[in-house]
Amino acid sequence: MAAVLTEQRGGVGILTLNRPEARNAVNADLAQGVEAALDGFEADDTVQAVIVTGAGPTFSAGADLKLIAQGRGAEMATERGNFAGLIRRAFPKPLIAAVNGPALAGGFEIMLACDLVVAADHATFGLPEAKRGLFAAAGGLLRLPKRIPLAIATEIAITGDPIDARRAHELGLVNLVVPPDRLMQEAIAFADRIAVNGPLAVRNSLQMVREAGELSEEDAWPRNYELANEVFASKDSIEGAVAFAEKRAPRWTGR
Repeated sequence: MAAVLTEQRGGVGILTLNRPEARNAVNADLAQGVEAALDGFEADDTVQAVIVTGAGPTFSAGADLKLIAQGRGAEMATERGNFAGLIRRAFPKPLIAAVNGPALAGGFEIMLACDLVVAADHATFGLPEAKRGLFAAAGGLLRLPKRIPLAIATEIAITGDPIDARRAHELGLVNLVVPPDRLMQEAIAFADRIAVNGPLAVRNSLQMVREAGELSEEDAWPRNYELANEVFASKDSIEGAVAFAEKRAPRWTGR
């Protein structure tokens, strides 16, 4: 059984972590499968956004602790994406986590590596590593304080206690909370709202948002103009204006 499944619906790619018997814990097969899937979606110009979800009742429990206990943790990292083939991947298209159940430890860090989150109302989130004498090394302690208030991020990090989907939504970690039976429908609808837009405009806007928090305002303005000029010089910027004037849907080329 493949550790990662992929499909495409219109302009949306779907990547499913597929080790439900192990709560979608990350091993070498899963990490390599994620990296290969993202390689394919990145190269496919018809894919404008990618949904990451889990098979079964769990999004992901994170690292396979059996491998950790055997000193084989390096197997869970890939060259381009590091842990789970994802957490350090410079993926140019929007990633949407469709969290179908618990997203804990490395599973939470996978979610935090995504740009947007749709969660089932019974989903839970957390970094329980401290409870096990471990360290959340896959980006959770870096990304969480940038997404929510520092005191709450600290609480989650050093108590190891989880939060539920409603609390995650209140904190701004989650964009939408939906009934479990509507999770993928709502996630695809969310992705479709992105996929109808100009690909270059989406890509450069996403890049600016990702970089903004790391740049001073002085450094951010030149980068802002650089990315904007690429968009304004594109054929798609003309097509968008013409399509609006002609009251028709744009025909994007991504150029």
